[in-house]
Amino acid sequence: MYKSTIQHLGYDFKTLANLMAKATPPRSGDVLAGVAATNNLERVAAQWTLADVPLKQFLNEALVPYESDEITRLIIDDHDSLAFAPISHLTVGDFRNWLLSEQATTETLTAIAPGLTPEMVAAVSKLMRIQDLILVAKKCRVITQFRNTIGLKDRFSTRLQPNHPTDNPAGIAASLIDGLLYGCGDAVIGINPASDNLEATLRLLHLLNDVIERFQIPTQACVLAHVTTTLKAIEQGAPVDLMFQSIAGTQKANDSFGINLGLLAEAHQATLDLRRGTVGNNCMYFETGQGSALSANAHEGLDQQTCETRAYAVARKFKPLLVNTVVGFIGPEYLYDGKQIIRAGLEDHFCGKLLGLPMGCDICYTNHAEADQDDMDMLLSAFAMAGGTFIMGVPGADDIMLNYQSTSFHDALYIRQTLGLRPAPEFEQWLQHHGIFDAHNQLRQQTDIPPLFKASLQQLKNSQS
Repeated sequence: MYKSTIQHLGYDFKTLANLMAKATPPRSGDVLAGVAATNNLERVAAQWTLADVPLKQFLNEALVPYESDEITRLIIDDHDSLAFAPISHLTVGDFRNWLLSEQATTETLTAIAPGLTPEMVAAVSKLMRIQDLILVAKKCRVITQFRNTIGLKDRFSTRLQPNHPTDNPAGIAASLIDGLLYGCGDAVIGINPASDNLEATLRLLHLLNDVIERFQIPTQACVLAHVTTTLKAIEQGAPVDLMFQSIAGTQKANDSFGINLGLLAEAHQATLDLRRGTVGNNCMYFETGQGSALSANAHEGLDQQTCETRAYAVARKFKPLLVNTVVGFIGPEYLYDGKQIIRAGLEDHFCGKLLGLPMGCDICYTNHAEADQDDMDMLLSAFAMAGGTFIMGVPGADDIMLNYQSTSFHDALYIRQTLGLRPAPEFEQWLQHHGIFDAHNQLRQQTDIPPLFKASLQQLKNSQS
């Protein structure tokens, strides 16, 4: 039992999970789940109480039972006590103060990352303002490699997302070339297939591989099919660069996705065995999102942000190239408006980076949420200030296959120009070599299509005539 008194009112929090939920900044999903604080006074009382909880308590009191949840077992069994030792004496509140101090350098944060559990970083995030989340995440540095190097200082990458409602090759290729001409695609060229079946997955994998090989692009491709579908594609000799899977923070939620840690380990090894990386072997791509466990009725009584952060333990296990929080995709039932989406995106980035993950954000909303593109501009700007690894590049910011609003190709240009950020170095050299960017990393003003793409665009026109 955790107790607090504020303004002569007493509050009792039965478990650490209950305390964490009550301390969480407001969001509609926690109200839907029945775990949110009843008012701001109870929320503040919970935050005061949480600040006094020792970090060690999270190793002694599992939020989801060890015996019934393989993610809890992963968190406890893989905990690095030596990395944890320098901060093991701190409370959650002390940890917040330490993170904001000059003692918490990039080097020290990298060193302690294996000693942090998701619950520890979720707890401290609940005590932080927006500027705190930005300041600490900015100090974290996570570098990954496959065909290029992602996450270096003063770099900002994009996933080129040329989705099409019928997986039409010409439509995909047109969007793909459009994105490349804006300097997008260094994180990954990734397609959400309209239908998750083997035939469609094979066709799209070969399409992306042909484009990358034809233009000699130093990037990686991914078709975001279910892990079992991509495993079958590997068995048929498909050119798989990255293995994709959506993951969640409880075993029950992952069961609903049709996955478990054993299956992910098999997929990771199968992709490693292909040896398609040229500068590194980080070959996994994971997507997450607050509310996914609740939407599957598998949140185990936890608040959705803590559930989300537990998913990062799964991601960390497999040393991914990319992790992407698709922050506003599920809808207003979980994140009601722009204010909640902005907070959630920065929380996710902060927590993932502290745990040592290469965090991107699909800065997005559904059309029935109380949000608009101005809100997304605010999250985009704050995310980039916080040292975010990558965002999406969607034609016109409007995904016509998934029917949601995201970030466009020119949004990446805006951030790179405003903050002086650059693409991954190998990709940057490719852009400059082909005259897409100039020597100062500015988009070159084109009077004509670069010769690299002329023949391909003509083929597209012929296929549509």
